[in-house]
Amino acid sequence: MDRRDFLTAVAATGAVSLAGCSSAPVPLPPGDLLGASLDLGHRLRERNFAPPGETRQVPVLIVGAGIGGLAAGWKLAQSGFADFLIVELESEAGGNSRAGSNAVSAYPWGAHYLPLPTREATAVRELLAELGVLQGDPRAVQPVYDERYLCATPQERLYRHGRWQEGLLPQTGVSAAERHQYQQFGELMEDFRLRRDGLGRRAFALPMALSSRAPELLALDRISMRDWLLAQGFDSPHLHWYVNYACRDDYGTGSAAVSAWAGIHYFACRDGEAQNAGSETVLTAPAGNAWLVAGMLRSIRARVGERLLTRALVFHVATAARGRPIAVDLYLPGEDQTLRLLAEQLIWAAPLFLVPQVFAGQPALQAAARSYSYAPWLVANLTLSRFPDDRAGAAPAWDNVLYGAASLGYVVATHQQMRLRPGATVFTCYRAFDDMSPQQGREALRDTPREIWAEQILAELEQPHPDIRQLTTRLDVFRNGHAMARPLPGLITGAARQQFAIDGERLRFAHADVSGFSLFEEAQYRGVLAAERTLRRLGVRFRSSLG
Repeated sequence: MDRRDFLTAVAATGAVSLAGCSSAPVPLPPGDLLGASLDLGHRLRERNFAPPGETRQVPVLIVGAGIGGLAAGWKLAQSGFADFLIVELESEAGGNSRAGSNAVSAYPWGAHYLPLPTREATAVRELLAELGVLQGDPRAVQPVYDERYLCATPQERLYRHGRWQEGLLPQTGVSAAERHQYQQFGELMEDFRLRRDGLGRRAFALPMALSSRAPELLALDRISMRDWLLAQGFDSPHLHWYVNYACRDDYGTGSAAVSAWAGIHYFACRDGEAQNAGSETVLTAPAGNAWLVAGMLRSIRARVGERLLTRALVFHVATAARGRPIAVDLYLPGEDQTLRLLAEQLIWAAPLFLVPQVFAGQPALQAAARSYSYAPWLVANLTLSRFPDDRAGAAPAWDNVLYGAASLGYVVATHQQMRLRPGATVFTCYRAFDDMSPQQGREALRDTPREIWAEQILAELEQPHPDIRQLTTRLDVFRNGHAMARPLPGLITGAARQQFAIDGERLRFAHADVSGFSLFEEAQYRGVLAAERTLRRLGVRFRSSLG
């Protein structure tokens, strides 16, 4: 489907929805069309920046205040090292974990949960312990977690054939043969989860860098998840829908395009446990993962003071001769001036798609970055005057998925408090663009008015909630053209990704892109690893958070 067909189809969907109403159509609710700082970011293409008007020296510079950059700053500050600066393009930190709020609730603009961390995710557990969410020993097999952050039940449900069911694997009308494939698939994923190689490494670990390097496992990166399923004899349409949904949800890309290694990793890497929760429970809050952003910022400021400079566009990085600092030029739109920073050590924690536009004289890095592909993403937050009417079946859950829909469904921002304060709420809807090329998806995000997005979202949600139009008081849309790296076949084991994982003399990369896919655990691991490598280069003693 090209962009013109897409827009025509969306408009037609809205027209059909309104034509079926005998009464006057309900006007669209007000709202904003939001997104990354496109105008400022696109200035990288124009390259019309004035020469630096000032030069400053900084021992450690961190570019990007997403999870990777904040984790690097958190580890430096925790180790007693204060001579660093974090610069960020946007007006606030957080990257894909930013959030908004209104009188009803806080709500996420991106990442909205954290699975119970595995025992390998030692840095995640250490952070959660510092924030008071993990209580007791962070290295315990089954820690205790603050009940306020454990997702309340029911956690997920699926809308299909006009009815809600518990869980996301389709149940009604599924043949015995398909159910047998469900069981076989689950057993196979469990085998992968428990598998260890000769060195004791898990087949699929989280962080992914700790996974086994067994050749037969790495070979899974050469084929797609869909092709791997078919090769194993899995032809159940409902099982394929479920796996495809999981890939769309985590990677913004369908199972026909996602590497089988990445697809299996989704199911086999998570084995976190808790004394007071089941292994499938996730940690969440009304604002999604923004509470983790706020916690790292508080920790940094409490230890070393303010270290964050926002609204700063890095447009040129010049690596110098051995022993010389790295020159980093950035544009400050608030002051309309260019500043040069001479960094003894540089941690690049911004997305890798910026590398070709920013890094000078680095053809190998530029080529490696160009080999990445990025999924566009859309998030809409609907503020409702009350919880809408519901179709029959399972009770409202935190995560609510519509079978066969264009969207990935919605999460309920107030789910943790629903039993205490029923009433107004916020639905956060997610949309991947796996039905078109990434470039077509970015063009649709750029060119489609908010009103068309709002109409499409409301028309889709009217299926399970017939009165949702009447109850929606506001509908805001957030666009992200390069939301996450797509783990296509060959990326995980390829040479391009490995170039960003090495420890350079003065430069190291700390974005989740270095892992090949966008998960909190991966971004935090890359940030902490880059910080620890930096501290070693500087001769600073510290206690490792990476086990």
